[in-house]
Amino acid sequence: MSYTDLYLTPPTVTQHGKEKDPTVYVFGVPFDATCSYKPGTRFGPNAIRHAFVNIEINSMRYDVELEHITIEDLGNIKLTVNPVVMLDVVGKVTKEVIAKNKQTVILGGEHLLTFGTFMSTPENTALVVFDAHYDLRDEYADMKLSHASFLRRIVEKRGAGNIVHVGARGFSAEEADYRNKMNLRSISNKELRNGNGTKLLKDTVSSFNDVYVSIDLDVVDPAFAPGVGTPEAFGITSHQLMDLVYTLEDKRIKCFDIVELSPPYDTGATSSLAAKLMAEIIVMSARH
Repeated sequence: MSYTDLYLTPPTVTQHGKEKDPTVYVFGVPFDATCSYKPGTRFGPNAIRHAFVNIEINSMRYDVELEHITIEDLGNIKLTVNPVVMLDVVGKVTKEVIAKNKQTVILGGEHLLTFGTFMSTPENTALVVFDAHYDLRDEYADMKLSHASFLRRIVEKRGAGNIVHVGARGFSAEEADYRNKMNLRSISNKELRNGNGTKLLKDTVSSFNDVYVSIDLDVVDPAFAPGVGTPEAFGITSHQLMDLVYTLEDKRIKCFDIVELSPPYDTGATSSLAAKLMAEIIVMSARH
């Protein structure tokens, strides 16, 4: 029996396009056990799905019809509040799904899940993280495995050479020191607001080929994305985030996640943003 059969609940939404075989696989990770502010991100995967099937799915930039792309939803991993178990399950499922050599989309859930998913990608895969926080703490609330420490765990395993962090505006001195010590490349929120973000990101990822993209929705200002687990004021707009994502259009985005949507605090704006991001990245990748 495969890990997807063993660990995933029945799918919620499957979209059949013109191709018989799926071009994209989607699964959700309803986990928020290490949440430190606004709980509810465990409801995020289904909220994104609900928005995805109710928004217009035409691309804003590309002449590709999303309705012609076959997307298979594998469902959510089974519920657990144990981060070790979650990471083990997510890692096994991700490895099995990406082996199909199709694009893999993971819907969160809190950002800790990225430690499990990214570590299941080939070692030459680059990581681009959009996030209001560095998530580089050694531990948070006495936990080594936390949404506030996931990126540190990744750096410890794979180094910082293939990682770019975009959009930080809320972080501790400990995290800034660790970022500098490890020479982790970052494009700050201040640099984004100065209008240099897209050029900086394009230049920074110029040497990358295969890219994993992780989008923490709190990178966007709460005025545009209020329904997140850890909102941080004075962020970028949704348009700015999409323009930054477009700078990756020539890269092979074989895997991406969208995390930290907390529906209990949402107006519907955050889930629709997540769904639009999901649709646009799928279309962007389908051009290849």
